[in-house]
This record gives sequence, structure tokens and C-alpha cells, in this order.
Amino acid sequence: MNPPLTAPIRWPAEAIRQAVAPALPGFTVEVLPQIDSSNTELMRRFRAAGPVAAKPVLLVAEQQSAGRGRMGRSWQSQAGDSLTFSLGLPLQPADWSGLSLAVGISLAESLEPDPGGHPRIRLKWPNDLWLRDGQGERKLAGILVETASWGELRYVVIGVGLNVRPLSAALASQPVGQAAPLAPLAPASLQELLPGVDVAQALQLVAAPLVQAVLAFGLFGFTPFQARFSARDALAGRAVQLSDGTGGVAHGVGENGALLVHTAAGMKEIISSEVSVRPLTSQIRPGGPAGGGVRPC
Repeated sequence: MNPPLTAPIRWPAEAIRQAVAPALPGFTVEVLPQIDSSNTELMRRFRAAGPVAAKPVLLVAEQQSAGRGRMGRSWQSQAGDSLTFSLGLPLQPADWSGLSLAVGISLAESLEPDPGGHPRIRLKWPNDLWLRDGQGERKLAGILVETASWGELRYVVIGVGLNVRPLSAALASQPVGQAAPLAPLAPASLQELLPGVDVAQALQLVAAPLVQAVLAFGLFGFTPFQARFSARDALAGRAVQLSDGTGGVAHGVGENGALLVHTAAGMKEIISSEVSVRPLTSQIRPGGPAGGGVRPC
């Protein structure tokens, strides 16, 4: 486990605000030393005050006591280990499908802008960033997208948890209320890719491009992001097993961000946010039965 930080973190809040405000009037950056969950806090504010609390904001939590991921998983770390923040803003896209993928693309390209055709940061549908190296693929970041409505106003909160300093396996994302089992591999960290980077520098890298990507998604949907996702698709061509037990081979994503899986019954579009997809340890041929065990995601 890393030693706790002794000096205050110098967040580039004003620099980020100035970079984003021309495209997103009224945008603010807020940093809290500790909170239960940045996503929960922004949702709490919106549900309590509606349009009054719907101004665009980037809420950074130095430490979270109840950080959340998909499928009831928690995100645990001490201050300085992980970058945890939520972006909240009104958004009215014609189709919400693929927003988490667009967010993942923005984060990956900001952290690894020139992969030279062999990206180390890979995107695992629908909401994870993996780091690929000699140890295989390990989780680097997770994304949680939530929306709420107040009349005709739709508000979206996009939560990001990014491992920056090396974490022990015991602090990996895990089901809430359960002890943390030791994983075969510890989570990946951004410092493996960018040695010496800290949480404040990581936020500086990703914040403004993320806002730009979300605004572009609001105007044009997922279609402009499709090819960029394909360049980092961690599941393409791999055997997968869906949460209902169906096996198949992943064939990228469609224009709506749906995962395409070739199964024994033909090609299936997987669009539900509640679908869990896990790559299998062995490959299968299209249309054939799934084989091998399930590797933790």
C-alpha cells in the first residue's frame, strides 16, 4: 500500500475552468477532500433542486467512502492513489446509446495520444479501460453514467475512477459489502504508462477533452466515435460469454454503440447496460460452443 500523502494536492481547477468555460458557459470545478460518492452527490443535488442544481460542474473527490461502479461494485483507494471525479451537465442527445464508450475513447486518447498503432490502453465494452502489457490486461479505469430528469430537463452525471498510483489487489473494484478477494493480478496504474504522473496532472490531461467529447456526443451521437473505439477495442475477435450464459465471438460495436456478438443463433446486438461481458480464456469459432473458464473482468 502506498504511504498517505502529506502535502495538499494542487488541483488545476482554475486552468480547467478557463479551458472549458468558452464551450460550456457557467462551468465550474469543485474539489472535496472526502465524500461518499461524487456521482451520488451530484445526483443528490439535482434531485433536491432540479434546474437550480443543473449547472455544468466537475466535482473531484480526493477520497470517496462509497465510490460506485456498475453492477453494485465499489471503488476503493486512499487519497492520491486514484483520480475520482464526476462531470454533471444538462444533455439532450437524440440517442443515449454509446455515451460510456465515447467517454472511454476520450480518456484513452488523452492519456495515450499517440499509440503508434499498438495502443496499450484498450477499451472493454461497455465502461472499462484496460492497460495491456507483459502481464496481460488489467483494469485501469471505470466509468459510470447516470441520468435523471426534472420535467423536460435531462441531467447526466459521468463518473470516472482512474488508478494513478499502483494499488494492491485488495483495493480493486469489488462487490459492495463483500471482502476484497485477492485477484490474480493487481489493478493497473497510470504511472506504469506515464511514470511520475500524479492525480492532479492526470485530471489536467483528461478534463477539457472529456467535456468536448461529451458535447460532441450530445450533437452527433456515437457514430463519429465508432472507428476510434474500434482502434482500441479489447474484445474484438475474442470469445465472450454474456451474463445469460450465451457464448460467442465479439465483432466490434455498431453505430449505436451496441456490442456485436456472433453466437450459434447468429449475430446479436447487446445494448443493455446490465449485460456483463467477460472474455473467456480460450477462443471459439463463430457459431461454436463457448469453452474454457471465465477470466475476471
